[in-house]
This record gives sequence, C-alpha cells and structure tokens, in this order.
Amino acid sequence: MKKECPNCHGKGIIVVDYKDCDACGGTGYDNTIELGGHFKGVNNRAKEKFGLDANEDVPCEVCNGKGQVEVKDKCLRCDGTGFINVCGECGKILKSDTKEYCDDCMKIIKDKKDKEQERIEQEKKNNIVYTLDPLCEMSDLKVNNCYHGKISKVTNFGVFVSLNNQVWGLMRTGKSGYKVGQTLNVKVIEIKSRRNEVDLGPVSFKHYTLKKLKKKIERTPIGLLNDDYLGNVIKIQGMASQIQQTSGPTIFTITDDTSVTYVAAFEEAGVRAYPEIELEDMVEVVGEVNKHDGDIQIEAAGMEKLTGEEKDNLYRLIDEALDKKAEVEFNGFLVESDVLDKLKPKMLNAAKRIRRAILDGRTILLRHHADADGICSGVAMEKAVIPVIEEYNPSGDAKYHYFKRSPSKAPFYELEDVVKDLSFALEDLDRHGQKLPLLVMLDNGSTEEDIASLMQAKIFGIEIVIIDHHSPGEVVDGRVAVDDYVDVHVNPYLVGGDSQITAGALASEVACLINPEVKDLIKHLPAIAVTGDHAECDEVDQYIKIAEDLGYTKENLKKIAECTDFEAYFLKFRDGRGIMDTILNVNNHDMHDALIEALYKEYEKRVNTQLKAALPNVKQTLFDNGIYLNIIDVERYAHKFTFPAPGKTCGFVHDKMSKEIGTDKPIVTLGHGPDFAVIRATETVNKDYGFDINQIIIDLLESLPNAGIDGGGHEVAGSIKFIEGFSEEVLTGFVNEVQSMNPN
Repeated sequence: MKKECPNCHGKGIIVVDYKDCDACGGTGYDNTIELGGHFKGVNNRAKEKFGLDANEDVPCEVCNGKGQVEVKDKCLRCDGTGFINVCGECGKILKSDTKEYCDDCMKIIKDKKDKEQERIEQEKKNNIVYTLDPLCEMSDLKVNNCYHGKISKVTNFGVFVSLNNQVWGLMRTGKSGYKVGQTLNVKVIEIKSRRNEVDLGPVSFKHYTLKKLKKKIERTPIGLLNDDYLGNVIKIQGMASQIQQTSGPTIFTITDDTSVTYVAAFEEAGVRAYPEIELEDMVEVVGEVNKHDGDIQIEAAGMEKLTGEEKDNLYRLIDEALDKKAEVEFNGFLVESDVLDKLKPKMLNAAKRIRRAILDGRTILLRHHADADGICSGVAMEKAVIPVIEEYNPSGDAKYHYFKRSPSKAPFYELEDVVKDLSFALEDLDRHGQKLPLLVMLDNGSTEEDIASLMQAKIFGIEIVIIDHHSPGEVVDGRVAVDDYVDVHVNPYLVGGDSQITAGALASEVACLINPEVKDLIKHLPAIAVTGDHAECDEVDQYIKIAEDLGYTKENLKKIAECTDFEAYFLKFRDGRGIMDTILNVNNHDMHDALIEALYKEYEKRVNTQLKAALPNVKQTLFDNGIYLNIIDVERYAHKFTFPAPGKTCGFVHDKMSKEIGTDKPIVTLGHGPDFAVIRATETVNKDYGFDINQIIIDLLESLPNAGIDGGGHEVAGSIKFIEGFSEEVLTGFVNEVQSMNPN
C-alpha cells in the first residue's frame, strides 16, 4: 500500500544544500542605491514593509535577510513521487512498487488462503448436490440427499420445485421472495410413497459439488429407430456431425456406429442450445422420439459432451464401424487392363475415401472438366454417390445438402474455382454447421497448373481425391508434383500408362467400386468418354464393345459425345443434371433419342457455319522435318461468343485437315487469338517426334520469361495463355519448336 514518504513528507523534493543569495550577494540586505525619485520610492516601500527606521538597512526580499538560499533536488527515497510502498499488513517499507505485502506477511496470507481453500474443498466433498437426467424418476430419489432444481410454481404455503420434467416436490416456506424460474438446491426430507409426493427443505451451504445422476439405461443404436419408438424416451450416443441453428430450435445431426439421426434442442427461438457442443464432439442425448417432415427426430431433454475414456471408447467404436462400412469389395473392372490392375490400390483407396466421407456426413464436391469426358466422369460418380448418401442419411433432401457437382471450364483447377468452393464450404460450416467437404477432381487436377488452387484448399484442411488422365509431369518413384497437396491421385501416368484411358473411364470404374449397383446404369459412359476424347488403345476398344453390346453404335457414341460438348457450352458452370442424364441415357430413356436428334442437328449446323468461315483462312506449311503445321486466327476468322468456342473450333479444323492430309501423318494445328493459343496434334507427332505441349510450354517459359505464359493439357491437345503484347514472340517460338523437331 502507498504511504507518505517520511524523508520528503509527501513533497517529492528535499533540501540538499545552501548557497549565497544571488540577489544580495550573500549580505542579506538590499543593496539598492538611491539615485532618484524612482528608486527612492521603492526603497521607502521596502522600509515600510519591514517596519524599519529611515537609517536602517533593508533585508533582501529573496533570502529574507539570511544571505543564503536552499538548493532542492528530487527525493531519492520515493523517486520524487512523495509516497513509498509499504506492506499492507505490517507496514514494513517495501523495495518493490509491485508488491502489496512483505515476504513474511505474504507467506502468512498464503497459508491462510490455502487453509481456506482446503476448507472449501472439503466442504464441497461433504456437500454433494445431484442433477437428475431426464430419465430419472421419483424412485431414484433418496431421503437426505440434496438436488438441484427450478421453481415451477409459487403458492402461499410453499414452492413447487421441478428436479426434471417428471420429478418434483414441495418445499414449505410460507410467504417468501421466491420466483418462478429461480434455480436452487433442495434437500429431500420425506418421500410419501402412497401419494407419490416429495417434501423438500432448503439447503444453505455455499460450497458444493454438482454431480449428474444418470438413470441406468442402455444406449439405443440409431439404426434401430423407427415408428415403433415414437413417444418413447431413449438415450443415444454419437458424434455431432452437423449443427444447424434455425429460427427456432438448434438441430444436431448425430452419427453413431449404425446410422444417423437428427436431434432438436430448444433454448429459446433462434438461440443456440448447448453452445458447449461443437462439431465432432462425442455426445450423449436423452430425449423423446418424434417425427419432423416425415423423418425420425429426437426432441432433446438433455445433452452432454462425453469426456475421458467414455469419449475415447465411443469414438473408437464409431470409427471402426464407419471404416468397415466404407470398405470396398473388388469384383473386377469393366475391362481387362494392365494399367488398371496397377492402379487398383489407388482406385480402391479413392472409392473408400469417398464412401467414408459420406458416412462422416461430409459433402462430396465434384469438380470436373466441362467436356464429354469430364461430364461422363462426373455423371458416373454422381449416380454412384447419391444412392449411398440417401442410404446413410435420413433427410429426404440429403442429395442436395451433401452432394455438389460443378463443371470447370479449364482442364485444370483454376483459382476462380477454388475461391468459389472455399467460400461456399466455409459459409456452410459457419451458417449450417456442415463439415468441410471432400473435393473430388475429375478430368483435371494432375498438372502443375493445379498446384496453386490445390494448395489453398489443403491449407483449409480439405481432403482431395484426383481422378485424371492429363500428363502430370515428371514421375519420380510413382509420385508427381501435385501429390504433395492431395490425398489420393489416380492417374495412368503414375503406373507407366498414358492419357488414352480417359477420366470418364477411370471415374466409371471407381464409381462401380463405390456402389456396384450402378454398374449396369453407367457401363456405357466410358465408351462415350473415350469417343469424345478421341482416345485409342486396347482398353478403349473394350469399352466401345461393352456399349455396342448394349445397342450403341460408334456413330451413336460420337453423336452423344458431341451433343454433350454442345450442351455443356451453354450450361456454362451449371451441372445440368436432368439434361445431361437424358443426353447420356442414364435417365429419361424415352426422351434420349429425340433429344440427341434435335441437338445434333443444331450442333452440325453451327459447326458447319464455323468451318465455312475458318477453313478458307487456314495457313498450312509443310516443314522440312515432315510435320504439317496449320495456323488459323480464331479471333478474326471464327464467330465469337457462340458454339463452337475457340478450342473446339481449332479441333474441328484439325480434324478436317487431318482427313485431307491423312490421320497417320504428323500434323499440328494452331488456333490463336490475341492472348491465347489452342493446339491439336495427331498421335503420330507425339510418337515419332516426341511432341508434347507441356514440354513446349516449359521451353517457352525459359526463352520468354516476361510473356506471362501459362497453360497445359494432354501431350497432343492443350492451350497456352500469354500477355497480348508478346503474342508474336510466343507464336513464333511455338512454330520454331515444331519446326526444329526431328523424327525419332
């Protein structure tokens, strides 16, 4: 505590020395000489002030006649504050300004506090107050035990205290200040078994231990809940897999080792019930089984977070059960393939992770390229995943909450796409309490262009599965650059394959692993996918044979693939679920033929219109190395903002020129605009000359580092972006790369 400094008496300064007065020179008298009336007047006033005779000297007004003045300085004892710190108990001066008591007194005070705390702790041990869980009945009460309750009614003769929704008693108090809703501790005085009444008495102790009194009741597995349980009060234990605050109650989605159910808990309208419960907490819920919108729902009478061994055991039980349910049974692929056999472990892992995410209550977010191959992969996965979601989720609209399919314009995961996905995912987490999704990349995700976006998703803890056939770059020990940012990567290049087994085929195989029941529904989709991507290999022939056995001709497959591309152009970023289902003949079978016929006529019309404008303006060159190069300015010699887009236009020009020259010839077609180039090439250029768009891009980056070059794709089909001002340098560089290639 603070006390006045005895050294300076609270002034903060002290006299440290004396010196001669400067005003009087140390004489003590005013040495003013009378030279005229002005000074004379002053001198007279001074004499009057000191009461002096005319002949007496005047004392100095500065030193009051002493001849010396005081020299003052800051008091060092209190550091100029005027106060010192002393022990608040004994008054001893303390050296530190931060202490309140001296060491001796501090020890005494600490001992007193420790003894008081020991007394309180002992009092808490002696005074046990029980809270009843919602299942406890009158028979669970014991005389002389204390319980925590809430006043439900106040009368002239006492107050009625509810210990839970079905146990209450009367505390006789007469008139008092008690109010309805007030919580208090009471003691059971008497239980009158005949009339089922309980007499209560007040409890006055301040310190006590609150213990939960649980009714011994077996846990009901969620998977057993049905209409037979309606109206019954039960206990469930599980994981809080989703927490959603509505304008009324808080809705908890609880998952156990058998199934999923909803729990409604009401505090007050729009107020979060049980705020201590967070996502993925292990909880115990007691409540009455009811129905809401046709689904089983438990009206919570009590909910608590499990801890310790009980929590760990339940987590282990649920984890092992869900992991077992997520297991995938392998019954063979649709075709025979050494590449698929080598990819089998990765494909099984991908299928299991997708099933496990569904069981964990996570949204499955599909991202796929918006072309025939990408859409076939997305639809195949959609048809497999949605029935599994509906099987393990009680909500009638689960497929809308736990599944999203989003096409991507580029054949890689653009920053624009990941920003949208993260925004929606984090918003769902915040607003609806949904877990972060499992991101499944189809027909994109493998290249270095994907890394920046995948890195962002991974930073937020999103699990990522990639099923792709684009060249991922250099493979070292079965790994590529993007593998540092994904959890499972299925790609033929990782096992020595190439791009000919397309993403549509790979995703269809994984879809059959996830849900074997969709095999007959989707087994024609790989044939459409490989046809749309112009793939050629033994596996492609087998997939087409499967489709032919189902009644599809190669011409049918070509039309379906082209109509898929056509419709995807106008759908932009929408999944077009019903339309694509009809085009791909996985739903609305009676409309399929009519829709394909109508779309294909318009498709041919627009392609022919585009080619009429483009073909006369193709510049063709035959290099000395034997490569044919076709160049078309798609910005100037093609219709804009309509189908086909520049990439497709380049493809159609390439196909047309290849037919004229010969598909077995080394042909490269370059379609360019102000700041982009689209490339198509025959497989002959790749096999005989080592043509690879991705390698050319790397070379251009080294030679033109300031051109802002970006892009990629397959070895013989891809695109390049660059800064418009470097257009001539980039295009010239590309042409030089092609011209300088030598046959193997």
